[in-house]
Amino acid sequence: MAQAQRHTGKFSIVTGASTGIGLELAKNCARDGMDILVVANEPEIEQAAETLRGLGAGQVEALQADLSNEAGVDKLIAAIKGRSIEHLIANAGRGLGDSFLNQDWAAAKYVVQTNITGTLYLIHELARRMVDAGTGRILITGSIAGFMPGSYQAVYNGTKAFLDSFSYALREEIKDSGVTVTCLMPGATETEFFERADMMDTKIGQEKKMDPAEVAKQGYDAMLAGDGQVVTGWKNKMQVAMSHVMPAEQLAKQHTKEAAPGTAKH
Repeated sequence: MAQAQRHTGKFSIVTGASTGIGLELAKNCARDGMDILVVANEPEIEQAAETLRGLGAGQVEALQADLSNEAGVDKLIAAIKGRSIEHLIANAGRGLGDSFLNQDWAAAKYVVQTNITGTLYLIHELARRMVDAGTGRILITGSIAGFMPGSYQAVYNGTKAFLDSFSYALREEIKDSGVTVTCLMPGATETEFFERADMMDTKIGQEKKMDPAEVAKQGYDAMLAGDGQVVTGWKNKMQVAMSHVMPAEQLAKQHTKEAAPGTAKH
C-alpha cells in the first residue's frame, strides 16, 4: 500500500533500457513512482521491466523494438497510446571499435541510424506533443566522446558530437515552451558498451570505469533541474576542458592510445 501511494500517474519513456545507463535511468523513474515504458532491441528488456516493478514504479511496460529505423520508432509511438509524456529519455545507442576502413559498412551504418536517425525521429515526433502540452523533460544521452576526434571510434564519436550539438540547439529553440532539454555526457562507464563494440582488447575497454548508477543519477537529477548538460565525473570534466585547448590532431593521437585494437596489452 505504501508503494501504491508513491505512484504519480506521470509517464516516463526510457530507450536503451535493457542494461547499463538506460536501465539505471529507468530505476530512477521507478523510485519516483512513475509509469514507465522501457524500450530496447534486446529480449532482456522484459527482465528490466520486472526489476523496475519491484522498485515502486507505477505501471511498467516493456517493448522490444529496433529504434534504428522509423518502423521501430513508430512501434514505440503506438505503445504510448496518446498518454502525456513527463520524461522522454533518449538513451538508445550503439558503439563500434576498430579503424573506419576496417569496419563493416552495415555495422557502421547501424551506429549512425541508431544514434542519430532513430533518436532524431523519436524526438521530432514526441517533443512536439510535449511542447503542445507545455510541460516535460527531455534527456538525451550524448558523450564526452563528442568533444574529440575518435580515432578507432570515428563513427561513434561523430554521432555523439552530433547529439551534443543538437541537444543545445533544440534546447534553445523550445526554451519558452515549458519543456527542457538536457544532454547527459558520460565518459567510459561500466556497461556492456565496450563488449558490444568489440573493444575489449583496447586500453579503454579494460580500464576502470564509472558506475552506471552514479552516471544515471547525475543525468536524472540534471534533467529534473532543467540543466542544459551534465558531464559525469571529475576525470571526464578534465578531458572536456582539455579538448577545448588541445589541437584536434593531438586529441586524435591521444584517442588512438586508448582505443586502437591491441592497446590493452601495452
